[in-house]
Amino acid sequence: MTSIDIALNAKNQFIEASNGVKYAYRRFGEPSSDTPPLVMLQHFRGNLDNWDPLLVSSLAAHREVITVDNAGVGLSSGQVPHTITEMARDAISFIQALELSRIDLFGFSIGGMTAQEITLERPQLVRRLVLAGTGPRSGHLMHGWINDIQHLANVADNHPEDLLSLFFEITPTSQQKGREFLERRAAREEGRDKPAGLQARDAQMDAITDWGIPDPSQLDRLAGITQPVLVANGDNDIMIPTVNTWLLAQHLPNARVRIYPDSGHGFLFQWPEEFAALVHSFLSGAGEEKAP
Repeated sequence: MTSIDIALNAKNQFIEASNGVKYAYRRFGEPSSDTPPLVMLQHFRGNLDNWDPLLVSSLAAHREVITVDNAGVGLSSGQVPHTITEMARDAISFIQALELSRIDLFGFSIGGMTAQEITLERPQLVRRLVLAGTGPRSGHLMHGWINDIQHLANVADNHPEDLLSLFFEITPTSQQKGREFLERRAAREEGRDKPAGLQARDAQMDAITDWGIPDPSQLDRLAGITQPVLVANGDNDIMIPTVNTWLLAQHLPNARVRIYPDSGHGFLFQWPEEFAALVHSFLSGAGEEKAP
């Protein structure tokens, strides 16, 4: 199989957690007693199929990777809650159902907000944290989107091409990379996930808006995330402004930053192999050895 087939052929799996939710998830790569699995949390209105199969396959070449539909999303049962904190608790229930005692955690967009809360609520659970295209509670320009972005992100009958405007830069190079991503994303033929419904959209929008209510004191909460954190974004994210990536880095005690050129919110789908290599290097602790 080619590397992308690792993601395209992974089976949908299901597990019921103590909260009564039956979670849909996929597992990739080989488990290791030396390396914790990487649990990945998806973006606004995203499901299992919205991950770039090239990104997931590249990550799974080095470790076990688990992607999940959180409660009420896609093929998972239940209802999407209206706060990030409750989304985090739902995700914790899923992780506990899999009997995972130690994980690395990857959160993209709203998944990155959820990942921050998981790490704060279960600090012993998370070894290392990757935050992509996301921002802190009460971040800059995060209390709702401007009208044109809000309309496009919330349209009831959204189309894959909408992501070209929301996730990629307006430059020809970025738009071409976006079209290549859409082709990869559509390549899965069997066992496709169910699109997130309008209840998921509305609840997630409520959660994002609540998360962004201005209150600078909320930034102090980030001091509780002492794990190594990789924060990354494109250089012109119009959904969660790139300044929030720097804001996270300034308030997290142990963070490193990577900003990708000519890209936006979907930088990780524009630069999938490059970002996967960076994530692998970060999770393995490469280059962090201290001189004697």
